Amino acid sequence: MDKLPPPPPFQPSDFAQTHPGLALLRLAALLAEGSEVDEETLDMMFEQMEVGALDGLAPADIWAEFSRGLMGAQPGAMVKALRECGVLEQLFPEISAVFGIPQITDTADEIDLGVLLVASLNEAGRRAAPLEVRTALLLMHAGKSDSPREHLPVHYRHIERAIPRIAAACDRYDVPERCRDLALLSLHECERVQRASPVRAGPLAAMLDRTGAFRDPELFEALMLVATCDYFGHGDRMGETHPKVELLRAARDACTGLDDAGLDADDIALARAQAIATTFKSERWAQA
Repeated sequence: MDKLPPPPPFQPSDFAQTHPGLALLRLAALLAEGSEVDEETLDMMFEQMEVGALDGLAPADIWAEFSRGLMGAQPGAMVKALRECGVLEQLFPEISAVFGIPQITDTADEIDLGVLLVASLNEAGRRAAPLEVRTALLLMHAGKSDSPREHLPVHYRHIERAIPRIAAACDRYDVPERCRDLALLSLHECERVQRASPVRAGPLAAMLDRTGAFRDPELFEALMLVATCDYFGHGDRMGETHPKVELLRAARDACTGLDDAGLDADDIALARAQAIATTFKSERWAQA
């Protein structure tokens, strides 16, 4: 999974004699470079949106400007500002809707999904993550905005709701295929990463296979970076590495060489589970 090239840096000419909608989005993208935003600027952005500055903009132009901001040092700041001035609801209603929705953490505390989204994107900026990782972080919670209130902060069946929303957002702006693929993979697997356990070697082996650890290492590492940014987006996390990501990498490394052993699919799945169980000294494991 090759990385997408970064967008070009801003030049003064980018703001000269341009469409007002592009100027609005370029101003938002500048916020992702660490520029401060004040109420006057947000009011101006809102007024520009209200008079139709974004009307008639080609979807490709919108994505070009938005993705430039996503690749900034603090992309969460751009998303937060766009949400506060109402532009995000026009561009990505699926994403704007998750602000104010509670999400449970692994400590049984709750976090606002919008706060998590902003923080995880800023963590991606800090780690110089590629565009596909940032896009996945942006889109993977899209099914949680209308979770049944009686189940909150648990998001029952959010994956089924998110799949068409991610597809719609990607279709709207012709988002690169690798961004769409990683967003969907993250939707299905990121929460499973958080639940990975060394005593369940069979499911660990199956997860590694599903996430491309053996056939597409770059895809696997991109998912691990999504999970890491999401993990540190919850706040109050110490260190630089996600313990469950390190667990999965150790499990992958335990399977080194098995693909060259001439085994059929069922036997190699069993051999991987056995290798992982041996590495973690686990007597309790089951085939996935």
